[in-house]
Order: sequence, then C-alpha cells, then structure tokens
Amino acid sequence: MLKEFKEFIMTGNVIDLAVAVILAGALGLVVSGFVNNIAMPFVGHFAGGLDFADLKMVLDPAVVAADGTIEKPENAIKYGLWINSIINLITVGLVLFIIVKAYNKTKKPAPAPAPAGPSEIDLLKEIRDALKK
Repeated sequence: MLKEFKEFIMTGNVIDLAVAVILAGALGLVVSGFVNNIAMPFVGHFAGGLDFADLKMVLDPAVVAADGTIEKPENAIKYGLWINSIINLITVGLVLFIIVKAYNKTKKPAPAPAPAGPSEIDLLKEIRDALKK
C-alpha cells in the first residue's frame, strides 16, 4: 500500500497539480494586492473619492458607553466589500485570461497527421486481385 501511494504521489500529474496550486495562491496574492492597492484607489478617485469598502447599510447602530467603549457593535450589511470582491474577481479573470492567451501563443502547433495510406484491407485486396491475374 505504501508503494502504491508513493507511485501515485510521484506521478507527474500530482506534482504538476501541486505546483499549479502553489502558483495560483501566489498569483492570487499578487492580483489581490494589485486590486486593493492600485486599481481600487483609481476606481475610488473616479467615483468621487469613494472607497467601496466603507459602503454599508447599518441595520442596528453601535451602542457606545459614556467612557467610549463599545457595548454593542453595529450590525450592518457591508455591500461595499462585496463590490470590492466582484471587482477583484473580474480583475483575476482578466489577468488569467491574458496569461492563458499568452501561453497559448507560445505553444507550437500540433504537427499535421501523416497522410493516410491504404489500409491493410485495401492492400490485401490488391494482393488478392494480383494473384487472380
């Protein structure tokens, strides 16, 4: 059983999948950093200085004590974070599309299949006909 597991783990597909998962995680961090630190400030600037992360609909306001401590936190629907997530998803999709498109351009086209010759049956028929003559 241990030998079978070792053979399974050492196959190229499993190792390729592991590398892909690690790279996808790293790429996700890079794209999230790009979206949060570069793209969203531009979007906010063109939206009149709006930060989507601050958008929310307060259902129950926070209860603050006289000394400034929060007795009960606010209950809010934070739809701005959801908008950020959608923008992040679209940006990740666009980046992955560009990467896959560039990768596909680097791949060599598959060689054309060899021209098909006569099948074995055709050859046997020719031999039969030649023997009859």
